[in-house]
Parts: sequence; structure tokens; C-alpha cells
Amino acid sequence: MWLLLSLVVVMTSCKMSISLTGGTIDPRAKTVAITNFPNNASLVNPNLSQSFTSALKDKIQGQTPLTIVSRNGDYSIEGEITGYTVSPVAIQGNETAAMNRLTITVRVRFVNSFDETQNFDQTFSRYADYSSTQNLSSVESGLISSINDALTDDIFNKAFVNW
Repeated sequence: MWLLLSLVVVMTSCKMSISLTGGTIDPRAKTVAITNFPNNASLVNPNLSQSFTSALKDKIQGQTPLTIVSRNGDYSIEGEITGYTVSPVAIQGNETAAMNRLTITVRVRFVNSFDETQNFDQTFSRYADYSSTQNLSSVESGLISSINDALTDDIFNKAFVNW
């Protein structure tokens, strides 16, 4: 009985903090400035700039307590879309592609106003494959969404997660 009571007292007096994202945000940080990522790729999807920038903002708002501002944030994220390409993959015996690959590349500059050793200027690239029997325009929106999710995960992890 005493053992059970002691265990209950110990368990209720302990306090643990677990971060599901694994993020490391400086306790002094309150804001992050995220600028629009212009599409400077040679092949331009007219909606990509807006959809990528929104996905990045959504990721950071959903995973951190930071407020997004237009400039002068405690953290700053800016960059541009540098690549948007479609290429054949999985060439078959008759020299036709069984699959095509959509690749999106972004250059990101991250500034941490509290610790400049965390700053980076890096290129991130992700892709998604689709069947060559499908028209790109019919699957493009879904592919972009999937690639944006992967890219924003990579950028978030580089900026805020120190595993």
C-alpha cells in the first residue's frame, strides 16, 4: 500500500516536457520573417510560388509558437524556386519512359538572429514520380502538394531541429 502511495506521489510531482517536433526554438524568439519565394525556374508553374510559400508558412505556424511577420523577425527565411523540371525515368526496353519525374528545387537562406552558427544558405530538392500514361496537368497539383510537404519538412528540420 505504502509503495503504491509513494509511487503515485512521485509520479504526480514529476514534470516532463516532450516536444513532438523535436524543434529547438530559442526561448527569446517570438517571430519569423518568411518572404515570398519567387519562381525563377526556367519552366514556371504560375501557382508554385504561392503554394510553396504558403506550405512553408503553414508548417512553421503548425510546428512552432513563432508568429510570422513580413520582415525583421528573430528568424528569417527567404529564397527562390530555382528548378521545376519534368524528366523521364524507368526507361523500358522499347526506349520509352514508364515513369516521369517532377522535381522542384528551392534555394533557402535562413538567419538566426540569436546564433549565427545556425545560419545557412542551402539548396533543397525533392521529386515525385508519375506514370507516363498520365498527363502532367492532371496530376500536377497533387505532385506539387506532395513535393512541397517534403521540401518544407526538410527546411524545417534544417532550421529548427537539431537531431
